[in-house]
Amino acid sequence: MQTEQINFIPILMQLLLAVGFVAGIIFISGKLGPKRNSANKDKNFECGIESVGNARIPFSVKYFLVAILFVLFDVEVIFLYPWAINFKELGIEGMIKMIIFMLLLLVGFFYIIKKKALEWE
Repeated sequence: MQTEQINFIPILMQLLLAVGFVAGIIFISGKLGPKRNSANKDKNFECGIESVGNARIPFSVKYFLVAILFVLFDVEVIFLYPWAINFKELGIEGMIKMIIFMLLLLVGFFYIIKKKALEWE
């Protein structure tokens, strides 16, 4: 094996250990656990409060929009970490590129505010 391939053996071993552990726990819990079903055990349970109504009520689209916007801006913020680590090596060119990136991020944020996407009714 080449030296580059040998460096991946610990990662492969950790992956196999993690997958084996999860598969083993699932297998053991399915075989060894009790299987007594009853109407009371099969009821929906939420924090000790009896369920009321149907769980299949449609959510507002606003909820999903806010969730997607959160993920979008959260992922964009992740790009700031490598820039902050390599700030000195990137020089003025890296600074200009990050300013452009932040301006585009701000334009998107102001567009969202203008469209009132984050406001609840």
